[in-house]
Amino acid sequence: QAQLAESGGGLVQPGGSLRLSCPASRDILARYAMHWFRQAPGQDRELVASMSTRGITNYHASVKGRFTISRDSAKSTVFLQMNDLKPEDTAVYYCNSDYGLAAKSWRQGTQVTVSV
Repeated sequence: QAQLAESGGGLVQPGGSLRLSCPASRDILARYAMHWFRQAPGQDRELVASMSTRGITNYHASVKGRFTISRDSAKSTVFLQMNDLKPEDTAVYYCNSDYGLAAKSWRQGTQVTVSV
């Protein structure tokens, strides 16, 4: 079954904010951890933020204190609130669940560009 794409990316100035959204079924949210990844040009995809089914969160050191992962089960959506964005945050951002990772299935991602 095709997954709906991430959304919310765009062009923002340094210091700005964006909120990314990721549709996910209630079943997926209830049973699997959710993650946000990013991939900058010429670099490997890296894990940015994770949330367990119990709501425990973890962040890459470079985004800790600036990014927040959250989920809204009623809306069947996972969010990534990104504040104080920096040029080095420029990348394509992807969300995935542990289920999707095991299936090696990825959505198309959403581009975030931080530039003056």
